[in-house]
Amino acid sequence: MSETIMSKTVSRRKRKISASSIFIYAFLTLASLLSLFPFYWMFVMATRPSAAFSSVPPIVTPGGLLVENFQKVLEQIEFFKALGNTVIICTAVTLVVLLISSLAGFAFAKFKFPGKNLLFVGILLTMVIPPQLGLIPQYYLISQAGLLDTLSGVMILFFLNPLGIFLMRQYVSEAVPDELIEASKLDGCSNFRIYRSIVLPIILPAFATLGIIVFTAVWGEFLWQFTVLRDPEKYTIQVALASLNNTFKVDYGMLMSGVFWATVPLIIIFLCFNRLFIASITEGAVK
Repeated sequence: MSETIMSKTVSRRKRKISASSIFIYAFLTLASLLSLFPFYWMFVMATRPSAAFSSVPPIVTPGGLLVENFQKVLEQIEFFKALGNTVIICTAVTLVVLLISSLAGFAFAKFKFPGKNLLFVGILLTMVIPPQLGLIPQYYLISQAGLLDTLSGVMILFFLNPLGIFLMRQYVSEAVPDELIEASKLDGCSNFRIYRSIVLPIILPAFATLGIIVFTAVWGEFLWQFTVLRDPEKYTIQVALASLNNTFKVDYGMLMSGVFWATVPLIIIFLCFNRLFIASITEGAVK
């Protein structure tokens, strides 16, 4: 009798679990489709003529003009040159941000020095300042340094990342035990040796997360790049694509084709580092 009751209880739980699982998977599938639809629609518009952009009802099936529209892009701008400039800027900024943020995060998490909390709060307060407010003084400083219309002038503004310092501090404080640091100091390790040999391997998942965030943020940034760059040879992909919109009649098929191919590198980078990115998020959730 008791076995029958237990089997009924287990079967009811399985039904509840299966019903809740179906609802969760259905919700996640719907959310995924809604998130991916803008990218799909961008691809559809990249394969269609410009008139399809304003058609009613909207066209949701791909056409056959993807190559032709991209050829128009290549005729209007130096697409691959601009893409290369963007890759150089994003890669350099990402590497410098990872280095500075991890070192600063390690110092804030594991060292005691006067004014540490006040300095950390000051760094966080810079995150609430709109970037537009600093545009004029930043432009003046870059011009005085002779870095206008250079890739270095675009990069240098993004080297110090308050969000990166905050994320690294939180990750190091939770992932790196204090006992491990103390044991390393007793063995005679310098602070930089501790960072290189102990801290750095532990925070690699956080590196992937922060690297993707910084790379995509710099890739999509437009205002500062548009302000600093004037030479078409130095254009980034965002500024180059914006120059396609300077005519009275915009070819939306050509524009969407350029945007689509400019998005492909970001997708490739995420696919290459998604395991570390997911591992970082999962590890934080478990903690």
